[in-house]
Amino acid sequence: MSKANNKEEASPGNFANLKRLAYFAAVVETGSFTAAANRLGITKAVVSQQVARLEREFRTTLLTRTTRKVTPTDAGRSFYQRCALILKEAGDAFDELGEVAEEPSGTLRLTAPLDYGISAVVPVITEFTRRYPQCKVDAVLSDQSLDLMSGQVELAIRVGWVTQLNVQARQIGGFRQLLVAAPGMQKQLARLKEPQEIGTLPFIANTALRDPIHWSFSRSEVERQSVAVHPVISLDATLAVREAVRYGAGLSVLPDFAVAEDLESGRLIHVLPKWALPSGGIHAVFPAARFRSAKVRAFVELMQERVLLATGVRA
Repeated sequence: MSKANNKEEASPGNFANLKRLAYFAAVVETGSFTAAANRLGITKAVVSQQVARLEREFRTTLLTRTTRKVTPTDAGRSFYQRCALILKEAGDAFDELGEVAEEPSGTLRLTAPLDYGISAVVPVITEFTRRYPQCKVDAVLSDQSLDLMSGQVELAIRVGWVTQLNVQARQIGGFRQLLVAAPGMQKQLARLKEPQEIGTLPFIANTALRDPIHWSFSRSEVERQSVAVHPVISLDATLAVREAVRYGAGLSVLPDFAVAEDLESGRLIHVLPKWALPSGGIHAVFPAARFRSAKVRAFVELMQERVLLATGVRA
């Protein structure tokens, strides 16, 4: 290889260095070379070599490596902030170019709550990949909300109320919250006439919620009651709360989509059906951007179709 070519390869403006920026950013975001390699679909050795080459070319240590974790140095943190902006702009440019394509393509990275993800999002994912064979889906189902600004996901399906700043949201549906119990509690529930009496009964709290202890019931625009419950069991996942309620451990408030089949089959009963709890929304949430890629738009449209079909058949 000629000296001219060597000089060109080392140039900071060369495309090879832009690729190294992506490798470096992935290591910072995941905290390890192995996780970065898995995300990028390449070997750990390639990521490590390319990041080390970046450090050699600019004669700066960007990462501190230990046996447990890789963390950026002060220079690395500053450099990462610039890299993130550059890569976002590059991603936006490619996504915008992809808008001209008739069919969505590429890997869609999304996140959704565990319970709603299993019952509603996974069926849409399977239909999406059938309808658009050029697409793949990488989904994280968790009751812990991922930071959309980290660049790890392009789309979040959120259930409840959107509170995160610097994001864009589109409501694609809604849900009701229901006070439910197992049929085995009917004797205890027989004397229950209004929400304020709930405090005398065992309650299962869902600690994944912002406030699992206080609940506001209404029976009309003027008739309202606020209740503070005293949990006998606290669990951090909606599906776990549902299981505890099924086994008769106590009452709980659960979203209608999580208990619809149980109510229909009689495994659970709706307690105080004349009293309503605040309804929530189902939202498609995106990082702030000027446009949406074809795959994101197609998935959201398909998701909304399913939500609309499900409306009206819930218990």
